[in-house]
Amino acid sequence: MAKKDKSSKGGEKPQVNLAFIGHVDHGKSTLVTRILLASGAVNPHTIEQYRKLAEEEGKPGFEFAYVMDDFPEERSRGVTIRAQIKKFDTKQHHFTISDAPGHQDYVSNMIKGTSQAEAAVLLVDAKEGVMPQTREHLILAKTFGINQVLIAVNKMDATIPPYSKDVFNSTVNDVSDLFKEIGFKDDQYSFIPVSAIKNDNISERSQNMSWYKDRTLINKLDDFQPSKDYSGLPLRWPLHDIMKVKTVGYIPVGYVYAGSIKPGDEIVFMPGANHAVVKTLEEHHIGVDVGRKGDPVGANLRVIGKWDKNKKNLRSGYVAGPADNPPTVADTFTANIMLLEHSTPIYVGYAPMIHVHEAHVKSSIEQMLKKYDPKTMEVIEENPSFLMKGDLAEVVFRPKAPLVIEPLSKMPPLGRFAMRDHGKTVGAGTVTSVNPRQY
Repeated sequence: MAKKDKSSKGGEKPQVNLAFIGHVDHGKSTLVTRILLASGAVNPHTIEQYRKLAEEEGKPGFEFAYVMDDFPEERSRGVTIRAQIKKFDTKQHHFTISDAPGHQDYVSNMIKGTSQAEAAVLLVDAKEGVMPQTREHLILAKTFGINQVLIAVNKMDATIPPYSKDVFNSTVNDVSDLFKEIGFKDDQYSFIPVSAIKNDNISERSQNMSWYKDRTLINKLDDFQPSKDYSGLPLRWPLHDIMKVKTVGYIPVGYVYAGSIKPGDEIVFMPGANHAVVKTLEEHHIGVDVGRKGDPVGANLRVIGKWDKNKKNLRSGYVAGPADNPPTVADTFTANIMLLEHSTPIYVGYAPMIHVHEAHVKSSIEQMLKKYDPKTMEVIEENPSFLMKGDLAEVVFRPKAPLVIEPLSKMPPLGRFAMRDHGKTVGAGTVTSVNPRQY
C-alpha cells in the first residue's frame, strides 16, 4: 500500500471538513459531483460509466447524482441515504466533504455527516425555496458549531424565466430571514446562484447570469477556514463504521475529532473499555503515519485482552481515546438546552434521542434545574415543572444506554448535541458537566 507522510504539516494545504446540506432533491449530490469533476477528483470516464448505468436503470440524466448515491437502494429511490465522504483540492485548501442525506427519514445519518464539519454549503432549490429539511439542517449545522455557510441557490435554469435575477433575490430574502431567526450573523453566510446540472457558476462564470458579478462557487469555497485547532486535546476518535477488509479483517473507521492517533499508540474504546494497539493507519485507502483532527482514518488493530474475533466489541458511536485518558461515559450529564420545536409542554421523564458525534441514545430528563431568559441568560425560574417551545433551561439527562459525551468546556467536539423526537429535531444543547459511569 502506498503511504503518505503526514508527520509534518509544513507546506500542506489547510484541511477543511465541509458538509453539503439541504432539503431532499435540491441537488446536493449533483453539485458535489460537479465540484469533484472540476477539481480532478473524479474523471470524465467515471461520469460516462454512470451515465450508461443511469440510462440502463431508467434514470437518464442522473449520472452526476450516481457518483455519490452509489448504493443500489440510493440509486433506485433517487435519494442519498448515507453521508457520503469524498475529498478534493482547491488552490488554497484540501477539502473532505460529506454529502448529507436530505430526506427526513435519514436525518440521523445527516447528523453523522455534519457533526465534524467546519463549514457547509446549503442547497436551496430556486423554485421551491425554504423547505422543512432546509430549516432542520440549518438548525443542526448551528447546533454543531458551523458558522461558515455558502448558500447555493440551485436549479436557476428552471426558474421562470430561466436564470431569473428576481427569483434569486426573492430566495435570498427568504433564506436570510431563516438565518437570522436561527441566530447566524450577517458575515457568517453568503449566496451564489447556480445550476449544478447545467454547470452554471460552479467552476466557470455563467454566461446565462451576466447580472451575477461575484466569483464562482469553487473560488468562494476558499473563503472557508479551518476551525479551532483541537490538536492539544487528548485523542477522541468516534467510530463511524466497522469495515470488513478481505486481507486485513475488521477495520474501525471515523473522523478524528481531537488530538491525534498514530501506529504504536495504545488506545481504549468506550463504552466497553476495550484496549488495542494501532498497527497501521490509513486515510482514503492510503497508509498514513498520523491522523489528526478532521482526518477520516481507519486503523488495523492488535487487540489487548479478550475480544470477539470479528471486533463486535465495537460499533458506530463508540469513541477511542488514549489508554491513560479514556473518553467519558456518562451515568448522567447536565446540559443547557433550547427547546426549538415541540407542540406540547415537556416534563421530567421526557426522553428524546440525543445525537452527539456518531452516537444516538435515548436519554430521559431526570431533573429540570433552571430556566433562563434567552436574551439576558438570567435565571427566571428555579426547578421549573415543565418547559415549552422557545425555553432555554439547565437540565440533567440520564442516557438509557452507554453514551460517551463530555463537557463543552473540556472537549468541545463532544459537548454539543441535538435532541430528536418523532422524526423531528426538537432541541439542541451543550454539556456543562458529566457524572461518569464507573468501569
